[in-house]
Amino acid sequence: MADGGRKWEGMDVDCLSIIFSKLSLDDLTVSIPFVCRSWSAAACDPLCWKFLNLRSLNFMPWSSFARRFTDQNSVSRFSFAGFMKLAVRRSGGVATELQLPELGSMEDLILASNKCPRLRTLILPKLTSDNEAEIPNLLSKWKNLHHLQFESKPSNFSHLASVISQNCKDFKELSIQSSSIKKEDASAIIKDLPKLRSLDLNRCFLSKEDLLMILEGCRELDRLNVKDCIGFEAEDEEVIRKGCRIRVLELEGSKMEDERGYETDECDDQYVHVI
Repeated sequence: MADGGRKWEGMDVDCLSIIFSKLSLDDLTVSIPFVCRSWSAAACDPLCWKFLNLRSLNFMPWSSFARRFTDQNSVSRFSFAGFMKLAVRRSGGVATELQLPELGSMEDLILASNKCPRLRTLILPKLTSDNEAEIPNLLSKWKNLHHLQFESKPSNFSHLASVISQNCKDFKELSIQSSSIKKEDASAIIKDLPKLRSLDLNRCFLSKEDLLMILEGCRELDRLNVKDCIGFEAEDEEVIRKGCRIRVLELEGSKMEDERGYETDECDDQYVHVI
């Protein structure tokens, strides 16, 4: 900065916090805090930790991020669980978004449910059957939840939809990818989540009948992504006619059956995960 100009390290901490809130989590942990004392204080402001995108980081111990973190913070052991606790603690209860990577455990989710009550966006990794049983209780704590994304459909989805309907009054966006969407799932969506504004069922097995059911039952949809699905043709005139009122309707790549000849009701979720 030119002589006479204001130096960055001399800026008000609140101003620095606003600027640093635009940075990634790796910058906030291995770069910014080590510039000067005021930058370190600003990087710890909860405002900088509202969006916990933990999927953007490589938590493998041999990764560049892990090595820099251990070197900069003089710690002997690096783990995702430890970083998760750090992120949640620094968020100070104001985090509104959490994206968990595959390394995330049920203990991490329980921690978030207790310490991050204001979550509006939650993106989950694939869940085990044991973990699925715990999710309804956790979801009921996030009263402000607006967007939920599953890597694959939980086996207890119908129950989850009911829990969301009862506890998350601002819920508007659902994403379930690479799964088999059956009649009971479509019924749960239109029964418990009829006011959805955005629904993403990309790369799912979804019959034309169930898709039409969703189009008829979710009248407030503004965006529907059913690209690369199996169970209906992207050019189906009835589907296009029913969905013409939706501002963003994505059908590209969908077809009645895949190259192996499977139709929607001929395979289960385990098949979907590998296509």
